[in-house]
Amino acid sequence: MSNAEAKNKSTFSWHSHGITNVGKVRKHNEDSMLERPEVGLWVVADGMGGHAAGDVASQMIVNSLKKVHEGLSLERFIDDIEDKLITVNKKLIDKANESSKRTTIGSTVVIMVTYDKYCVYLWAGDSRLYRTRNGELRQMTTDHSQVEQYVEQGLISREEAAVHPHGNMITRAVGATQNFFLDMDIQEVQKGDRYLLCSDGLTKHIVDFEFQEMLPNGSAEKVCKELIDLTLSRGAGDNVTAIVIDID
Repeated sequence: MSNAEAKNKSTFSWHSHGITNVGKVRKHNEDSMLERPEVGLWVVADGMGGHAAGDVASQMIVNSLKKVHEGLSLERFIDDIEDKLITVNKKLIDKANESSKRTTIGSTVVIMVTYDKYCVYLWAGDSRLYRTRNGELRQMTTDHSQVEQYVEQGLISREEAAVHPHGNMITRAVGATQNFFLDMDIQEVQKGDRYLLCSDGLTKHIVDFEFQEMLPNGSAEKVCKELIDLTLSRGAGDNVTAIVIDID
């Protein structure tokens, strides 16, 4: 759990609060998170592969991004992040190949970067970034998952996707394939924006209309705690992580 605050180069400042919790069922927390407000960087990684694999993968991501320098330009900053995750991807594949079980050792990841007046977000897997702006909720990322492909192809509805048996099938992750790449987008930030980075342990138990109601109300710390507490009250079948970031 952490509180973090920083000042942007331009007219923006921000503060954030993050919590990660093992949940009610799992024995080990395979989620990892990172808050580096001094460089405008936040990360949520959700490991897969079981204990001593998933937690290793998510922690490798976080540890590598602890070393990222802000750089002289946004382009250099993003290139550094991508290079570090490509290196982690190779290390995880090598580690998996050395194992007698030959199982995938991987992790989803969602990253948010603030730089000058911009917000850049990068992701692989089904950890998500949401934004509330002027009371309107928007999911900024699109899940790299089997059920999301079904929805896009019109095979199932969004409601059916929420309970589909293939819900845990991820189509992209760090450590999953040699040809790893991140999706990325960029937006201008506005004062009053609130962002939420989270693992799927949160979105399995809380739906969008609840995010719409909960996210705008109260401090970042209060909202973050309420989201985790609500997830725990509903059984928290997975590890759960949330970081709430306010742009001031």
